[in-house]
Amino acid sequence: MLALVEDRPTPKAVYNWRVYTAAAIASFASCMIGYDSAFIGTTLALDSFSDEFKFKEMSADHLALVKANIVSVYQAGAFFGSFGAYASSYYLGRRKSLLIWVTVFILGAGLMLGANGQRGLGLIIGGRVLAGLGVGGASNMVPIYISELAPPAVRGRLVGIYELGWQLGGLVGFWINYGLTQTMAPSHKQWLIPFAIQLVPAGCLLLGALWIKESPRWLFAKGKREQALKNLCWIRNLPADDLYIVEEVAAIDAQIEHDRIHVGAGFWKPFAALKQRKVLWRFFLGGMLFLWQNGSGINAINYYSPTVFKSIGITGTSTGFLTTGIFGVVKCVVTVIWLLYLIDRLGRRKLLMVGAAGGSFCMWFIGAYIKVANAGTGKNTGGLSSGGIAAIFFFYLWTAFYTPSWNGTPWVINSEMFSQNTRSLGQASAAANNWFWNFIISRFTPQMFLTMGYGVYFFFASLMILSIPFVYFLIPETKSIPLERMDELFEIKPVSKAHGELMQKLRDEEAEFRHDVEGAGLTMEKTKNEERVEDIV
Repeated sequence: MLALVEDRPTPKAVYNWRVYTAAAIASFASCMIGYDSAFIGTTLALDSFSDEFKFKEMSADHLALVKANIVSVYQAGAFFGSFGAYASSYYLGRRKSLLIWVTVFILGAGLMLGANGQRGLGLIIGGRVLAGLGVGGASNMVPIYISELAPPAVRGRLVGIYELGWQLGGLVGFWINYGLTQTMAPSHKQWLIPFAIQLVPAGCLLLGALWIKESPRWLFAKGKREQALKNLCWIRNLPADDLYIVEEVAAIDAQIEHDRIHVGAGFWKPFAALKQRKVLWRFFLGGMLFLWQNGSGINAINYYSPTVFKSIGITGTSTGFLTTGIFGVVKCVVTVIWLLYLIDRLGRRKLLMVGAAGGSFCMWFIGAYIKVANAGTGKNTGGLSSGGIAAIFFFYLWTAFYTPSWNGTPWVINSEMFSQNTRSLGQASAAANNWFWNFIISRFTPQMFLTMGYGVYFFFASLMILSIPFVYFLIPETKSIPLERMDELFEIKPVSKAHGELMQKLRDEEAEFRHDVEGAGLTMEKTKNEERVEDIV
């Protein structure tokens, strides 16, 4: 099950505890994001929260607006944080950027703890803006950092740890309020605890970021070769004169030189590179992946799960929380299967297309049930019918289709599809797109349920269907392709055959390279790099 598809012969030492531990520590950022995305919906539904901020005195329209604002300012902050992380990573590096943005998040989480009925919702809204800035910056940095550390054969699996952290955080976020309703009477403390738990993964990331190493690729790009080589050898667990290290350094140097020739060095050069159609095209593809991801309906469910389950016919706060908690368990279990087996074996394209087809079918069924049974209107008070049970089953089946496909795969693709000089800006664009579409969905979901009812599910089902031809015709398979060869991958047409052609070319080049430099030491690095640069020029 754990067999690897390698682009070249790789020493076993490369797949070591250091690279996995660094990825896991960085992924505490996604625990923050996952928890924050999951706990807010059920916290807003707590009677203690509702009573303290007088939700019951508000009209339905006003309450929908208040809830939408509390949820959506987080995404608005994350949008700007995504671009802010581009600047911090360019000047300070990936590691220091993580330290900066997790500190911003902690400040925001602390601010929320000062809210109460007398002060109003201002501190919560302000704190969520700051927390959003922090997670936006982290969502830019972590996939880039992990992809730059990862050996190609396990890059999907390692970036998948980022997604697993998201689901683990979400699992806690979905269950915490169910536990509180069962064990604690409604009070100010009851709703404050979920807000305080945000500080746990943030604190782990803050401490862990003091241990992890800076990305060698970033250091090479900044001309800090000695530290870059030292970090690379530590991460790969190999000596500097090992042929694998020699070859990797040569490839990194060649890519950096290629980018300097075709993109240019400097903070603003990647922006200028957007004038090139092939660069702009990848930015477009990365952003569209997150349009389709959010168009699946996942964030409507994440942020407003009690509302979603009520529309199906689930009644009672405790029952709604329990159903939401099971949703979190299903997502978490399927994510483990995704990162251990599916992402680096089946690849990115197949997962996205199969997930969209299956997920769309489930959404059509749920919407049809709500329409026919008139569920969630208050007219059905006798509990769930057999059709309602089937709708719940299809909801969890939708989760099983969505989670190993559109949940984390867009992050994996965006973390690896850009060249070295445009990677940080490309990931900033991708993360900003995620948070922009996330904001749109979270901001208008309450109003959509009020006005569209069952039509919300048909809307999301239609978008999932439309994503299939987009992936088939426009997104090449990226599994096992070295980061330095992504430019070539996106130039091969048709897209459906690009991966096979490039993998064969890589194998042929690998055999030739090892024949040419057999027995060579690190001194061969410069010569090989110059040869490759001459080929590019």
